[in-house]
Amino acid sequence: MFVYILYSRSLKKHYVGQTQDLTNRLDRHNNGREKFTKRGTPWELIWSQYCLNRSEAIILERKIKKRGASRFLNDNKLGA
Repeated sequence: MFVYILYSRSLKKHYVGQTQDLTNRLDRHNNGREKFTKRGTPWELIWSQYCLNRSEAIILERKIKKRGASRFLNDNKLGA
């Protein structure tokens, strides 16, 4: 499993999610096949981390969402 952060320059917003197939998931976001991210294309993958299982991914995703993607990235000196 991967936890990932996308960024939309047009919306100036981040999106946090999780997936088993990062390439396919990014393609789905950028081709308007995901309701929430449909408007912000193109989405850029700016951060991802591999997790051993879905439970670990859910915990990390919640942590990022609670902190806010921008703050999480700044705290970890990852930019955007």
